[in-house]
Amino acid sequence: MWKKPYGRTGAAISVIGFGGMRFANPADLDASAALVHHAHARGINYFDTAPYYCDDHSEDIMGRAFRTMPRDSFFVSTKCIESDGAKLRASLERSLTRLGVEAIDFFHIWCLLRPEQLDERRKGGAIAAAQRAKEEGLIRHLVVSSHLDGEDNAAVLDSGLFEGITIGYNAINFPFRAKTLEAAARHNLGVATMNPLGGGLIPRNAQRLAFLKGPQDQDVVQAALRFNVSQPAITCALVGFSCEREVDEAVAAVENFTPYPADHIERVKAGIGAGFAGFCTGCEYCLPCPTGVPIPKFMDTFNQKILEGTDRAMTERLKWHWSLPAADAAACTECGACEELCTQHLPIRERLREIAALA
Repeated sequence: MWKKPYGRTGAAISVIGFGGMRFANPADLDASAALVHHAHARGINYFDTAPYYCDDHSEDIMGRAFRTMPRDSFFVSTKCIESDGAKLRASLERSLTRLGVEAIDFFHIWCLLRPEQLDERRKGGAIAAAQRAKEEGLIRHLVVSSHLDGEDNAAVLDSGLFEGITIGYNAINFPFRAKTLEAAARHNLGVATMNPLGGGLIPRNAQRLAFLKGPQDQDVVQAALRFNVSQPAITCALVGFSCEREVDEAVAAVENFTPYPADHIERVKAGIGAGFAGFCTGCEYCLPCPTGVPIPKFMDTFNQKILEGTDRAMTERLKWHWSLPAADAAACTECGACEELCTQHLPIRERLREIAALA
């Protein structure tokens, strides 16, 4: 397995990481742990989890697998969303127990959605608590997970608090996070990318996105993964696995692969261009809607119009994929709460009006 240095930490990370939120049956701890073992046997050494993933089973699954794996053969990443220092400490200690490790290799200040949340984590004592835990040896590297845009992420990294960052990044939304990579490179920090396949959007639209493929690529899944890991600033791409086949396909994408040259990356970016601006990546941070509108489903529906350019594409998506009436979008009261939370600053209310008009 191809490995890259995670910034200046000294850790060599597999360029494909295991994202621990897509287990097929999380309640079956043994079967899920077997999938972790399979990934480890295939050369994956970076395992990303968090409290609450997979109905709060993910850390237990990882811990069950880790207890039979040599500790020096893998890196574990987990997270905490708390602002209060005491609550962060409690969460960390719970994660250590569940994961069965003496230290978290990469501990994330989790889920920055608004720029001011970094100060909230400071003022609440969360960052100080994490720093103390690092001094105690319970955390090896303090990092951050963010859904901010590139400029705001750059400010987070410029703070000097973190050794790396996990961001959503793929061949569709790359303009939104470009400045993040620039800042990480400037400070020699590690970068893990989540959602490298656009939440399934890329493989679902393989024909439309066929231009992503280079001469070495068998399909758009390979192309999308290689697009990420070929970029020098990106350390690893996290893939959420639910079966061994998916592990094997992701590993095959990087085996015996010569990274794309910079000019190929730029050609892919140019090919996407403005026609793919405004895609919803399905992060669901727009929820909950006060009136119960299933916003991510409707935004996924609007993605189809961006891809195919027709209202029919939306109508068919609603009918055949979501079994959702277009009229349900009219329940939006236009309070704007979703747009305040949207990390991509999408015109959600306008799109909901357009979808409601299909009814």
